[in-house]
Amino acid sequence: MPQIPVESNSRLSLRIASEEKSLLVRAAAMQHTDLTEFVTRTVVAEARKVIEQNERIVLTERDRAHLLNLLEEPPAPNEKLMAAAFALPKL
Repeated sequence: MPQIPVESNSRLSLRIASEEKSLLVRAAAMQHTDLTEFVTRTVVAEARKVIEQNERIVLTERDRAHLLNLLEEPPAPNEKLMAAAFALPKL
């Protein structure tokens, strides 16, 4: 998974409506934590979910069987693939 370097770990500024901030403060208080900890914990958990959903491919049973079959019995190379292979530099 690609990592984006963090130059500064000190601040993240957000502009949100006062009603939304009040909602976040209330939720943080219900979990006996401060706003920063609540937002960080919640946002990091959601970010992990988004990354997981976008980095994983879920196959149907039919697709999985087809993929395994292609790995076990690959098709013969077509003309374009053969041309591309011959165009590669010799090592």
